[in-house]
Amino acid sequence: MIRIEGLDHRIGTAPILHDITTTLPQGRLTALIGPNGAGKSTLLRLVGRLEPIRRGRITVDGLDVAATPTDRLARQMAILGQQTAIASRLRVEQLVAFGRWPHHKGRAGPRDRAITARALAAFDLTPLAHRFLDELSGGQAQRAHIAMAFAQDTPWLLLDEPLNNLDMAHARALMTRLRDLVDAQGRSVAMVVHEVNYAAAWADHVIAMKQGRILAEGPPDRVLTEQVLSALYDTPVAVGRHLDRPLVLHHA
Repeated sequence: MIRIEGLDHRIGTAPILHDITTTLPQGRLTALIGPNGAGKSTLLRLVGRLEPIRRGRITVDGLDVAATPTDRLARQMAILGQQTAIASRLRVEQLVAFGRWPHHKGRAGPRDRAITARALAAFDLTPLAHRFLDELSGGQAQRAHIAMAFAQDTPWLLLDEPLNNLDMAHARALMTRLRDLVDAQGRSVAMVVHEVNYAAAWADHVIAMKQGRILAEGPPDRVLTEQVLSALYDTPVAVGRHLDRPLVLHHA
């Protein structure tokens, strides 16, 4: 599991996170929700050590994030942030293959190439494998970066707004693959989502954040209620039911 204890974070003099203490359960799909500026992405970046931890402690399956060597962490968790721009003119297959680097350290073998090929196929990228990234649409490029994280083949997968730029079909396909990772392979996923109905339909555990603090956490039925969501987003939110899951009626 991922344990977060007493985590504070500032950017300059601006406080971003305030005394965050929580657990991301192992073998579950955890969704982080909340309004813009709530600190969701910052929290995920700190877990993934894309930002230095200044106060507090984070462990991933017992590994201290601040002290564990990078190559060891990279075999335990893969993280995909929002900023995915790459200056180099890479082909799609080359980008996805980078996900194998923590395992082969530059000496790719048959297993690495097979996993890369499976990741390309899983995200409908095989026909685009030899295209340059700057020749792709925004949605195609997003799928390529997600495929790279999948190819890293780690027990933990951390995704910051992975549904950005994806159309309805590819968004649903991604959530289906994430559920399969959890249910069939026993892996653990934590993701930031803006559309709360993806959390309602697919997540096991939800963490609702506002102004750098955790407002509520637990299973979707406990967090995705009219009372919690209305307070979270400062607007009246109605919640119904669909297939025995919450259905958030925020659009009307």
